[in-house]
Amino acid sequence: MTVAQSEMTLEEFEAFDAAAPEGYHVELINGRLLVTPAPDGDHSEAARVIARQIIAERPGLWLYEERGLAVPAYRAGRIRADGAVARDGYFKGQPSWADPSGVLLVLEVTSGREQDAEVDRVDKRDAYAQAGLPVYLLVDRHRGEAAVHWEPEGGRYLHVAKAAFGTKLALPEPSGFDLDTSELA
Repeated sequence: MTVAQSEMTLEEFEAFDAAAPEGYHVELINGRLLVTPAPDGDHSEAARVIARQIIAERPGLWLYEERGLAVPAYRAGRIRADGAVARDGYFKGQPSWADPSGVLLVLEVTSGREQDAEVDRVDKRDAYAQAGLPVYLLVDRHRGEAAVHWEPEGGRYLHVAKAAFGTKLALPEPSGFDLDTSELA
């Protein structure tokens, strides 16, 4: 027997998001609703480590944490990125689910639950590529590595580089610096 799953519309999602309890993140990826608890402390620390390096290496850029992005993936999508790197002031005046066209790098950090990591490894990666975001950086706490994907084309990233925690990972332009992952270990 096959069970059909209905996909949530953008309007249904926005109503659900507005009513979601505080402390939960609500996202819409490829018509599927994802509800996750707020990140743990290690997750937040990983984002802080990345943010500090971006600010030091690339003046004028900022890592905006927990930024809602309107990602026109396969179906209308709404993703709350763990971090979105853009020029200072880019998000001023934008709605809760912002236009991602000025985002130079998007960051995701896997949650404390291994079963949720595939969403970051596959679903979000593909949605960001489909949206044309130039660089996707994944801090994979379960695999002990950071992976950078860049040059989106045809809904996929053409390149990927990985580095074990404790080593450096070369980030491509527009970030263009060596990310030190030693504090992520």
